[in-house]
Amino acid sequence: MAEAKTQITDVDPAAFIAAVEPEAKRQDAEAIDALFRRVTGEAPKMWGPTIIGYGSYRTTYASGRDVHWMRAGFSPRKAKHSLYLMGGYCDDIAGKRRDELLAKLGKYKTGKSCLYINKLADVDMDVLEQMVAADWDAMQRIYPED
Repeated sequence: MAEAKTQITDVDPAAFIAAVEPEAKRQDAEAIDALFRRVTGEAPKMWGPTIIGYGSYRTTYASGRDVHWMRAGFSPRKAKHSLYLMGGYCDDIAGKRRDELLAKLGKYKTGKSCLYINKLADVDMDVLEQMVAADWDAMQRIYPED
């Protein structure tokens, strides 16, 4: 089986965040990093050139493909921040909780396991923290070991 293209790198996440432009996007990235650190208790690692991940897990897909991936993370993309929250995608209970919280979050878009936020001023930060915490708890429950 081929390895995933996106792997952990030696790049310092703080240096990556410090280079994010414009300044408003960088300030948001610093706040998102602080939120993820607080909720997860994990130091971030860079996954590929642009994704900041917290914790990791291993699983094997039904196809037999082994995967090593972050438990949670984000990327301060040019257009929108992409938050990677897999717990709500992997677990029905977490998915229902995510739906309840999304109704209170503010302005956002979603993908399969991504939450897209243009700027943090568009969302309720307490609700976002609850979402990250619920998602993290689900990932810890579903994948208890790395």
